[in-house]
Amino acid sequence: MSRSAKKGPYIDEKLLKKIKDLRPDEKKVIKTWSRSSSIFPDMVGHTIAVHNGKEHIPVFITENMVGHKLGEFSPTRKFRGHGGKMAKEQAKAAVVKSAPQPTGKEGK
Repeated sequence: MSRSAKKGPYIDEKLLKKIKDLRPDEKKVIKTWSRSSSIFPDMVGHTIAVHNGKEHIPVFITENMVGHKLGEFSPTRKFRGHGGKMAKEQAKAAVVKSAPQPTGKEGK
């Protein structure tokens, strides 16, 4: 058994209190900085705004998220994409170079 499994799940006490005080029919966004808190079944159906270092990202909690950490659903880095115009041109040039060159001896 790994050490993290022995320690058990963690949830910030202030966050747990806010969720317990919230009625199930009330749709209020709860802000939190606690990315390390585990998602419990009590949180299902609520929206929690998780801080990513710059802003709060709203996360709607569903049943299949239970057991994960809140920080998993609030990315801290922005993916800008690979390549661009230069990468497309280089890929096209590589395809042209790797194509078989005609030798001129096929028809004889």
